[in-house]
Amino acid sequence: METAAQMLLSGIGKISNKRAHEISEELMKQIDTASKARDQAREQVEQRNYEITIEISQLEAAIVTLKEEVSKKSSELQNLEHVAAERGTRISEIEISMDSEDTTKTCDTKAVEFVPVKIEEHDFSKMDIKPRTLTVVDRHKSCEIRALYDLFGAHAPPHLSSIQDSLKNLDHLKIAENLESVPPSRMSSPKASTTSQIQAEAWEALRQALIYFRGRPLGTIAAMDHSEELLNYNQVFVRDFFPSALAFLMNREPEVVKNFLMKTLRLQSWEKRIDRFQLGAGVMPASFKVLHDTRRNTETLIADFGESAIGRVAPVDSGFWWIILLRAYTRSTGDSSLADTPECQKGIRLILTLCLSEGFDTFPTLLCADGCCMIDRRMGIYGYPIEIQALFFMALKCALTLLKQDDKGKELLELITKRLQALSYHIRTYFWLDFSQLNDIYRYKTEEYSHTAVNKFNVMPDSLPDWVFDFMPNPGGYFIGNVSPSRMDFRWFCLGNCIAILSSLATPDQSDAIMDLLEARWEELVGEMPLKACYPALETHEWRIITGCDPKNTRWSYHNGGSWPDILFAVTVLLWLLTAASIKTGRPHIAKRAIDLAETRLPKDSWPEYYDGKLGRYVGKQARKFQTWSVAGYLVAKMMLDDPSLLGIVALEEDRQMRPTLTRSSSWS
Repeated sequence: METAAQMLLSGIGKISNKRAHEISEELMKQIDTASKARDQAREQVEQRNYEITIEISQLEAAIVTLKEEVSKKSSELQNLEHVAAERGTRISEIEISMDSEDTTKTCDTKAVEFVPVKIEEHDFSKMDIKPRTLTVVDRHKSCEIRALYDLFGAHAPPHLSSIQDSLKNLDHLKIAENLESVPPSRMSSPKASTTSQIQAEAWEALRQALIYFRGRPLGTIAAMDHSEELLNYNQVFVRDFFPSALAFLMNREPEVVKNFLMKTLRLQSWEKRIDRFQLGAGVMPASFKVLHDTRRNTETLIADFGESAIGRVAPVDSGFWWIILLRAYTRSTGDSSLADTPECQKGIRLILTLCLSEGFDTFPTLLCADGCCMIDRRMGIYGYPIEIQALFFMALKCALTLLKQDDKGKELLELITKRLQALSYHIRTYFWLDFSQLNDIYRYKTEEYSHTAVNKFNVMPDSLPDWVFDFMPNPGGYFIGNVSPSRMDFRWFCLGNCIAILSSLATPDQSDAIMDLLEARWEELVGEMPLKACYPALETHEWRIITGCDPKNTRWSYHNGGSWPDILFAVTVLLWLLTAASIKTGRPHIAKRAIDLAETRLPKDSWPEYYDGKLGRYVGKQARKFQTWSVAGYLVAKMMLDDPSLLGIVALEEDRQMRPTLTRSSSWS
């Protein structure tokens, strides 16, 4: 009995333990299931909150857009009401005049009285009138008038002075002269028809390159070549958009330029970080693109501040191009409200504060890394490249006209003025090379000490390259590529020299000398397709050392001596900047000759990015087709030749205060 009782108790215990274990496992399963359900519900709630946040952001953006449109429409309505009221007043005055006229006719009186009708003067700069294309006859008339008042100067007769004043007041007026006196045969010539067809094709290509963000045009992508890998050619580059912006401004289409300026300004405020290093607040993006999320139906901007660029170099020139474009927009539209906004004023200050900050520099020029500008690959331009210095100078001069004279801007304006004086003297003195200066460098003494030294940078005469002696004409000259301690880069860089003329960094004599060089060395610098970005090309051992054996920058290709049609607009700019000098010396054919060359190849070759070869005969081995800056550069060049007054949109006049007397040191013999 005892054994049976023990066995019974033992069985009951085992059954109880097994049941308890099953119950506990069941409870654990229920708890796990409940936890998973809770986590899943929490994730769904968080996902929904995220979607709601995005929807709210989209709604807010839509509301802001609608408010802007309503404000714009209200402003237009007010303007229309104002115009209607003015017209009603004028009609009433005319009716009163006509009534009084009828009354005086019916009266049997000897004296007839006329009631004068007051005609109001209108600001034609605000009228939506697109320029008509000028013919050769019209351009000749315009050049003759400019040449006359430039020739007479301060002693011009009264009637010529009035013409000069009228021309100066046409900064925003782009109305061509009447073409009724031009023979129909000249206007409908086969060459004119072909040129018109090329321009129409170019405009179509430029508009196809437009990208939109939330329904608004925001810029033009680098290229529309779908046969090649996109890489970053589907992005809007700040420097590349500049000729496109000029084309739209000259065609009275400023909306895309305004949108571009505002969006890039907002991108400037983003946090800019490469690895663990944060860039300065004033850095502008090199490029950006619009990312479309089809699933969520959203659009997002993605900017590149150098973290994705070749060599991871920040774009030094982007901020300068932005300031110059803001000034061009203001000049073209006559509207300074955009530049006067607190956001734009802050953006200008951030860019210039970054450049004007104090450091260990002994020169007023800006120290840069290789690949920080249009030449965005290793090409030996580290130090003080002329392209950056010329853009820096031009941006400073533009900022003088854009910044407000308030507490925040006054101190910066003083720094800008001082820097401009030092910078212009430094570049005009030490970067300039002509036949006389070349001979002086050839005879330099080295290892000079003290402030009386003539060879201030201790340049070794033996470092002079052999080619420069044959390349330098007499007369003629140019700004060399780089000047730093014991180093002078004697290469010709087109963009830096053109910007120097455009900004009046080059004196009138230096501008003439650059024109002389361009004409004397036409085969080397222009060849069969304008225009060499850099001359001469790096070859053999020099190419291996300086470029690091870059397969894209082989000799006479890409940046290393390649020909770039987009720089054509700069050639046209410099020609018309020297309008009077070109007429006196009989050289107005230079820009036309370059454009004629471009017209024979660009459309046929599908508007390539660049050309290869010593004469620029071959389409570049890695050149993209339908390159936007090639299209825009051609359009800007044509429009400037057709209407030279468009030059005022971007050109700057010389400041007499920046022309100090240049004297040699006491040791000069």
